[in-house]
Amino acid sequence: MEADDVSVREQLFHNRVRETIICVLLFTCLYIVSYLILTHFKKTAEFVTDDIEDATVNKIALWLCTFTLSVAVCAVLLLPISILSNEVLLTFPQSYYMQWLNGSLIHGLWNLVFLFSNLSLVFLMPFAYFFTESEGFAGSRKGVMARVYEAVVLLLLLALLVLGIVWVASALLHDNVARKSLYDLWEYYLPYLYSGISLFGVLLLLLCTPFGLSRMFSVTGKLLVKPRLLEDVEDTLSATSFEEDSLCRKLKKIEGSSTTSCWVKLNIEAMQKEYRTVQRKRIALEMRGKASPWQRNLGYPLAMLVLLALTVMCVLMVCFNVLELLLDEAAMPRGMEDPHLGMASFSMFGSLGAAVQVVLILYLMVSSVVGFYSSPLFTGLLPRAQDTNLTQIIANCVSLLILSSALPVFSRTLGITRFDLLGDFGRYNWLGNFYIVFLYNMLFAGLTSASLIKTVTWAVQRELIRAFGLHRLPLTVSRSTVPFRLLLASGLSKIQ
Repeated sequence: MEADDVSVREQLFHNRVRETIICVLLFTCLYIVSYLILTHFKKTAEFVTDDIEDATVNKIALWLCTFTLSVAVCAVLLLPISILSNEVLLTFPQSYYMQWLNGSLIHGLWNLVFLFSNLSLVFLMPFAYFFTESEGFAGSRKGVMARVYEAVVLLLLLALLVLGIVWVASALLHDNVARKSLYDLWEYYLPYLYSGISLFGVLLLLLCTPFGLSRMFSVTGKLLVKPRLLEDVEDTLSATSFEEDSLCRKLKKIEGSSTTSCWVKLNIEAMQKEYRTVQRKRIALEMRGKASPWQRNLGYPLAMLVLLALTVMCVLMVCFNVLELLLDEAAMPRGMEDPHLGMASFSMFGSLGAAVQVVLILYLMVSSVVGFYSSPLFTGLLPRAQDTNLTQIIANCVSLLILSSALPVFSRTLGITRFDLLGDFGRYNWLGNFYIVFLYNMLFAGLTSASLIKTVTWAVQRELIRAFGLHRLPLTVSRSTVPFRLLLASGLSKIQ
């Protein structure tokens, strides 16, 4: 009997070590990828300055940003990894090589992502910002440690302020519970704060994702080569080359003159920036002009059809989830302690449906990021290669972490997947409110449908006007008064 207990303890120990090694390897890979991404966007001048102290502080802040970004990427992959793991265990239930893939590993991964995401949002990112902006207290010895002390003090003051706001909010909403739980920090106030952050992230996804779904068509259209009926690359390339030559001659003329006033310098800088922009546009047009006919005539329509199919599929799944919410309480998002992987598929269509769920989840995340950076409020946060300062990097990491940590709750609330939330992700206070969940689904379906209809109709109208050459008409001529026969004749001449 004692030998059996020892063997059970050894098995548990080996399982825990194996899960720890797998999580460390996964996080190390994500950390390396995140570091390469941030290195591509960071401003190199901030890390090679003559001031060693500033360079050291910036490097430490960059490491904290890399940690936060890797946690954000891991949060995005939580649901896809969980869904695919369940399908793999269903396909190979008795495989010796798949014994490491179990519910304990997935549950532990969810708990680690929840812990690290809240640690990054509440402590690491505010500390990184205060650390880069601090100079040490007045009268203290200058150095890195003086900045650390000032950043820690500011972080503690911020923590007290946030906890005070949370206590006041809980006192207003739940008077008796808040007064009885004044000293119950870990069990009540921190989960209450996490629930508020999650609700903010889910609302941000509600605003950004429908807008991003509509913007995906234009963003993809800029990356692909359009058919000749919709775009005349040679004509655009010729006009861009003429513009580049004109700017080049103007720059040479200004630089050859003897005038050195400040206005001339500003004009030269603006003109040089415009020249570089036109030059990049010309190079891109040359590369697009070399595209094969298959890529030109098949790639663009196929990509547009795929985007349209994914968007329509998202809307239909949300509408179906609305009907389920009205008829069945099981459609409400909830948490679970044991995922029971390998028992049954989380899609009624089996492995194919699970693969579609993974694609839709990743597509929604990409669309939300596109919508976030395309919105007027956050356009200034868009990172630029080798020209993004550290404060902007911190703001981007915080924004991406908020969006990604809310993605599992967002996907489950909309019914994109039936995989219930694991760990503390399923303990948010507002998840059990039927009216919030129902209204959220209705708003997402309505906003996405309206954005999709507007985008498709305006895009078709714009491309037809460009294809038929009607965009060259003077503004005094109303395009709506152009006869249909003239429009048809113009289109036939373009095709011939």
